[in-house]
Amino acid sequence: MGTLEYNSARPPVEIDDRTLAHLKIVIGTKLRRQESFMMTWLPEAKNPAGRLTIWMHPSIPLVFSFDEAALPPIDGRRIERLMESLNSRGELVLDQLED
Repeated sequence: MGTLEYNSARPPVEIDDRTLAHLKIVIGTKLRRQESFMMTWLPEAKNPAGRLTIWMHPSIPLVFSFDEAALPPIDGRRIERLMESLNSRGELVLDQLED
């Protein structure tokens, strides 16, 4: 289980390494193009109420931490689906990601 830390303002979001590797490509692509967007997820299991949303912007620090040293396999179709969803909605919703 890897983590995504954003601006160190909140505890990191825990995400499995395979999904995190795909998110790294999608988020990196958007931010490299200077395209900001929202990202939303369900909070930790110990505090299940509501949702959390952050504004992803190229100037805000972002850290991807993987548990495993080996890179997980990347599915190009999954990247395409994530990008299409993000581009059409303007928001990346982590708890609705397809596997």
